[in-house]
Amino acid sequence: MRDHVDRMSWRRHVLWGWLLAFLFVGLAAPAAPASPSFVARCELEGVVDAGSGAYLTDCVKRAEDGGASALLVRLDTPGGSLEATRSVVRAFLGSRVPVLVWVGPSGSRAGSAGVFIALASNVSGMAPGTNIGAAHPVGPGGEDVEQVGGEELARKVENDTVAFAEGIARQRGRNPEWAAAAVRDSASVPADRAVELRVVELVAPTEAEFLSAVDGRRVEVAGGDTVTLATRDAHVVSLEPGLSQRVVHALAQPSLIYLLFLVAALGLVVELSHPGAVAPGLIGGVALVLALMASATLPVRSGALVLMLLGVGLILAELFVTSGLLGAAGVGLLILGGVFLVDRFEPGWFVEPSFRLSWGVMLPTALVFAGSAAFVAYRSAQTRKLPQRGGDAGLVGEAGTALAPVTPSGGEVFVHGERWRAVSFTPIREGAQVVVRAVEGLTLTVAEQMP
Repeated sequence: MRDHVDRMSWRRHVLWGWLLAFLFVGLAAPAAPASPSFVARCELEGVVDAGSGAYLTDCVKRAEDGGASALLVRLDTPGGSLEATRSVVRAFLGSRVPVLVWVGPSGSRAGSAGVFIALASNVSGMAPGTNIGAAHPVGPGGEDVEQVGGEELARKVENDTVAFAEGIARQRGRNPEWAAAAVRDSASVPADRAVELRVVELVAPTEAEFLSAVDGRRVEVAGGDTVTLATRDAHVVSLEPGLSQRVVHALAQPSLIYLLFLVAALGLVVELSHPGAVAPGLIGGVALVLALMASATLPVRSGALVLMLLGVGLILAELFVTSGLLGAAGVGLLILGGVFLVDRFEPGWFVEPSFRLSWGVMLPTALVFAGSAAFVAYRSAQTRKLPQRGGDAGLVGEAGTALAPVTPSGGEVFVHGERWRAVSFTPIREGAQVVVRAVEGLTLTVAEQMP
């Protein structure tokens, strides 16, 4: 019994010895090299809308959850929804991961609402040939807000926007005076001037050079923590938007809304005028749903849509009247509706005056639409001059063969692939070629066809 106890005790000592040896080796061994840092990347190109706003906000969360050393945002926008912009700014200011914004490539801009997004980043850079600014609220025709809504509304909108811009600039250590001027005076500056005014930190031609230039900078993230950027040789991982975010952002295009409403109107009118065609109605219905979704993503005037629908109606009426006046009026209404389609002084939106439906889309579309209708009307007019080919009247002039002798009292002929009862003022022999002169009920009046 004692030998058994001694053996058990010896085994325990050996086991503890092995455990202590493994522990010593583990502590004495050099630490495993940390995994190389990576930079998450996303981009905003186009309008700041519900889709792109949700995408940027989601990028911040994914970068935090994935342990990214920083989030790089490539920016090129004319502005957009204030609500979406505020959500992006909140996400940037509350991010535990440093947010880096680069306005590029050359020719890009951070306009209107894009100013606030650039100001909210920890470090901002711009490519040569880019600009930032022009954040003053404007009316639907580019006029001052005071001309649209009065002095009180203008002061309220301007003061609120100035406070928003100044608050972001102060929190990020940038120039609050310029931020206020961008709103009050539509100040806009190129890249090199933006660096001089402390609007952005540096000018970098490419994303790679931007990441190399900011490497080693110390920035403060949410919670007051200070982080040293390690971006020089970091692996860049692109964060792609979700399907719903892609769809919503893709629909936020004035030209797309214009085309969708025209297709919807045309398809539904064709279906109503030709019941049972199915395809035009289906296409028109789908286009209408997409157009309504798209109009919810942009500040669209309902009056402009009514003008466009009236224009389509007049062009279609031209198919039946063929006067030329209705078609011309329809084209005019389509163009007028396109001009007033986007309301750039919607309280929830903040876009540059240049954000509108382009003439390069509007004019060709209206002219092609009207030209197609004119062609159909021309072909319809030509068709009306042709002899009738269907119904009873369509049988007049058709040739056939006498299947039996035809007399004034009766007979039988084969015309248009069918047997008919026939009469003739002069007797016709069996097998002779005949031509139809008249139709009365199911009886044909025929005459012998001369060779």
